[in-house]
Amino acid sequence: MSRKEVPRAGLVKAALAGRITTQQGATALRLSVRQFQRLRRRFRHGGAPALLHRARGQPSRRRLPARVRQQVAELLRTTYAGFNDVHLSEKLQELHRLPISRVSVHRIRRALGLPAKHRRRPRQYRARRTPEAQRGALVQLDGSPFDWLEGRGPELTLLGAIDDATSTVLVLHFRPTEDLHGYTTLLHQLGTQHGLPLALYGDRLNVFVRNDRHWTLEEELQGTQTPTHFGRMLQDLGIGYVPAGSPQAKGRIERLWQTLQDRLVSELRLRGIATRETANAFLPEFLVDFNRRFAHPPAEPLAAWRRPPRDFADVLSCRYKRLVARDNTVRLGVRWIQIPRGPGGRAYAGCRVELRECLDGRLVVFQDAGRLASQPAPGPDFVLTPRRAPSADRGRPLRASRNASQRGGRYLGMAENRSSSTPVVRSAPTGLHRSRPAPTHPWRRAFTRRGRALQLTWRG
Repeated sequence: MSRKEVPRAGLVKAALAGRITTQQGATALRLSVRQFQRLRRRFRHGGAPALLHRARGQPSRRRLPARVRQQVAELLRTTYAGFNDVHLSEKLQELHRLPISRVSVHRIRRALGLPAKHRRRPRQYRARRTPEAQRGALVQLDGSPFDWLEGRGPELTLLGAIDDATSTVLVLHFRPTEDLHGYTTLLHQLGTQHGLPLALYGDRLNVFVRNDRHWTLEEELQGTQTPTHFGRMLQDLGIGYVPAGSPQAKGRIERLWQTLQDRLVSELRLRGIATRETANAFLPEFLVDFNRRFAHPPAEPLAAWRRPPRDFADVLSCRYKRLVARDNTVRLGVRWIQIPRGPGGRAYAGCRVELRECLDGRLVVFQDAGRLASQPAPGPDFVLTPRRAPSADRGRPLRASRNASQRGGRYLGMAENRSSSTPVVRSAPTGLHRSRPAPTHPWRRAFTRRGRALQLTWRG
């Protein structure tokens, strides 16, 4: 008997014995009075087995005819061998006019013992994560590319960070794309306006974590890959990073995008905002009203925010290992920086230094945690872009830049001082830098008597 049929025998016996009425038995089984009376008659003649459903064990009236099942089985082995269930059901309906569903094809294939074309991966176990209790203990960050201006301006990507304990939207920032400059700007605003969190929670974007399988020899020896530029910033700031395994894992900020794509888009349309600069200027006003409506107090009142270090602006930078040239300069692309004299007139030519390109465009040279020189930003439109991976300098010798740039002179700064019509004059090579040695050079002398005799013969 099924779980639905088990109570029938006891209630029918009680009704036959007169302990309950027919109405009470029908109400308990959620049947009509006439149906309960039928059960009484069937129990009186056949006992408890007569209470079972009479259609049990009988073939279904909606089953496929044996001829159709045999035809599908034959096509599975021959013409459509290797087709998946959905594709095969489409072919059978379109070409053979067989009214068969994917489930029926699946059952016939399993009855024949044929394996599936694609093995279905079982659903992964996921548990609900308890939000953090303190503000600043965990901050979720992500980016959402969307038509935020609804055609009035360029397509933008909104980068944001939300507190896990209070659902407070901490910072928002519009960028053309989801890049390093945008997330570094987000981290700078987060540190200056609220503080440094204990950990960040985001996806596996290559800005945050290494997605390549390349390991250098030094990385294999130390047992871990060199982090990305953004990862090195987090290490120096003492901020952990938790990569999410799925979008559902960081569902708090994913639900935030769904809300902002409704409310923020409407607010931008109401004010007629059509540029990225104007949209970024409106975001602080929007956040005040948004957090007033949707933020909630944390479980613990004590916050976990930390004060950023004094050299916070220098930490938010891309770092490169460089070798100082003979003229005490260090070059990064077309930019170069002059290192002044050290204590006692010391020169730094040939020394290994760390060159940092900061978020605001400044160039800073460090050696042994001491600052040697700095250069201001090239302009307000500077965008921080990684010039090479942090692991590119590992395992390869550093060389000072000696080649002339294509825009004239060794460095860009020398070329910018010239007019565009002034040609670049290169001095002719002197005798000390000839590509071939002179005829009387010792390298051209033979080492044996026979060789010297042959040379005299060729010259004569």
